[in-house]
Amino acid sequence: MFRLLAVAVVCLISVPALADVITRLPTSGKVVALTFDGCEAPGKPAYLDLRIVDVLTKEHLPYAIFSSGLFALRNKDDLARLAASPLVEIENHSMTHPQHMERLDKAAVEKQVADADAVIEAVTGRRPKFFRFPAGNYNAETLAQVEAMGHRVVHWRVPSGDPAKGVSPGHLAQWVVLNAKPGDILIFHINGRAPETADALPIIVKTLKAKGFDFVRLDQLL
Repeated sequence: MFRLLAVAVVCLISVPALADVITRLPTSGKVVALTFDGCEAPGKPAYLDLRIVDVLTKEHLPYAIFSSGLFALRNKDDLARLAASPLVEIENHSMTHPQHMERLDKAAVEKQVADADAVIEAVTGRRPKFFRFPAGNYNAETLAQVEAMGHRVVHWRVPSGDPAKGVSPGHLAQWVVLNAKPGDILIFHINGRAPETADALPIIVKTLKAKGFDFVRLDQLL
């Protein structure tokens, strides 16, 4: 089951990681960063999973949401409220979530990043520092272009696989905890298309804390 989860998500990544793509925090300390993708593409409305927000708020945990511009517009009131918390970062996940930004020309790449920056800053009052490519797909040219626009690209080491169909909260939690290592950037989805994440999160948090892990914001160490 775990192998299928990994393959299901890793197959979305079309290129090997480059040195400048951040896949873990620069520390040997027992800390992890929670990140959640808020994906929305044209014609596919997506809404913030408030059950996940409730878990994170109850546990008083820091986290980052990588939001597409469309997702930020649709969920602007909730994201504005969350951004007022010192625990929450809202970061850039492109404007319309194209699955293969490496296939876009330079003008289109710039528009994806700049438009999302503008929307997120208008909604939250803060300009994003970090960027995450939709589906993890990029090439050297798009990576260099995004970095030249002032963003550090943040991905992950091992995907949680939380959008996979048929995964149970228990299996999801076990997979994440089994693979978690110091400095990991954990990736989940908060756009309503990973229904088991809200139930798995309390298990993940409790188990990682029992193992001595703490939780940090990305910008505390990057």
